[in-house]
Amino acid sequence: MSATDASPEIELTTAASPEIDLSASSRILDAMLDNEHPDKVKVAAWARENLDDGDLVDRDHSCTFWREGYSRIAQHGLLGLLADPSYGGQGLPLTDAILQLEGLGLGCRDDGLVFAATSTVLTFGLALERFGTDAQRQQWMPKIVSGEAVGSFSMTEPESGSDAFSLTTTATKTDDGYVLNGQKAWVTMAPVADVFMVFATVDPSLGRWGITAFLIPADTPGLIVGENVPKMGMRTTPFSNISFENCVVPESAVMGTEGSGASIFSSSMEAERGFLLVGSIGALERVLQDSIDYGRTREQFGQPIGSFQGVSHKLADIKLAHESARLLMYKAAALQQRGHGSMMAAALSKLAGSEGALAGAIAAVEVHGARGYVSEYGVERDLRNLSGGVIYGGASAIQKNIIARLLGLPA
Repeated sequence: MSATDASPEIELTTAASPEIDLSASSRILDAMLDNEHPDKVKVAAWARENLDDGDLVDRDHSCTFWREGYSRIAQHGLLGLLADPSYGGQGLPLTDAILQLEGLGLGCRDDGLVFAATSTVLTFGLALERFGTDAQRQQWMPKIVSGEAVGSFSMTEPESGSDAFSLTTTATKTDDGYVLNGQKAWVTMAPVADVFMVFATVDPSLGRWGITAFLIPADTPGLIVGENVPKMGMRTTPFSNISFENCVVPESAVMGTEGSGASIFSSSMEAERGFLLVGSIGALERVLQDSIDYGRTREQFGQPIGSFQGVSHKLADIKLAHESARLLMYKAAALQQRGHGSMMAAALSKLAGSEGALAGAIAAVEVHGARGYVSEYGVERDLRNLSGGVIYGGASAIQKNIIARLLGLPA
């Protein structure tokens, strides 16, 4: 769905300026072309120094979220990159914020922690600031930016998957507000969340236009959070199901207007699709650097393995995947930042980023041989973490469907 499908009650995009801001255009171009941009490099260096506690293997094994690390990220200002200064944020342009998040992914080896931060900035926080009421923003944005509170974006259901709008969670209107019943599945940050952004159907007869978004505190009676679910990768990002059993919320919990939930979700997904893999793109650069170092120092048959074409060509493939994904991501960011439609660019960014990161991680395991297969060196962990990108935020097949449709092919 594009922004043009949006409900008339809610504005999803910023109108393009008739004049081009040359200084902004220069910053965008610098971000796209300078892989060693100072903003990215500074954050990467900070992350290496402050987010490496030596317990990552144990956290990964036990599926433990490092709340102290999350707080450090917040204290460094990274959770408020896009947030308005009135909420304690920095109010940066999108491309400037993405540069710093890319640096976080490059410098921090805890990919799950990075994913927790990027999903806060690019999904929950961005949606709350764009579509929350004044009261909702005043109550929650300063806490989200400071790391005092954790937000969770909750749309997917056990049977909905890629058919995002086939929701069974209902919100029944009452004199006092709404009563929610249903279940959400695979909800990122749910076990540690303080507030949930929840999508439910108020009027099933209206299809997607019957969907409404709600902002619901985690301690609301009838909102039940399940246990943390172990998963293949991103194990340090908490993840669980949540359910609603006659969960009563006031009318003030509605985000936007009743029936605008599909528009809010679609706008949020365009941002998530285009940029949520920014941490993975940073991680892919780290995977490449680690593999290059290994190729230079590991010797077989009396010479570094990097001198063999079978190895050097794999490293060249990783470089191509990284640069392609990175440029497409910044193109999508530039289009959004200038108020232009970015649906095609976002889908291309998601597809290139997820598929490239996965292919690069597989190549890194092959380059490292046995060391790439055991947990001690972290190469296999990168593979597990980067594999999820082909599923979350819209599977690769969905991105190809979007691209095909935008090319004018029959639906």
